[in-house]
Amino acid sequence: MPRHWTDEQKATQSALIHSWRPWTKSTGAKTAEGKAICSQNVIVGKRNKQKALEQAMREFYSALAKIDALTGKRKERRGI
Repeated sequence: MPRHWTDEQKATQSALIHSWRPWTKSTGAKTAEGKAICSQNVIVGKRNKQKALEQAMREFYSALAKIDALTGKRKERRGI
């Protein structure tokens, strides 16, 4: 379950993080193997977004078909 932060807690945490400045110590991948893995992150993200979009389109067209069936209207629709 995600944590629900109050505005005061967000401000306090932000101030703490800015005092730690963890971004100054970030180094990223150092080995060739690590760099190869990291270079694929964008591809995985795009693939997941594409899958989510396709699922949403299937659900949308399924809902349209149900509406058509309930209203007695039948129209040609373009789907996936």
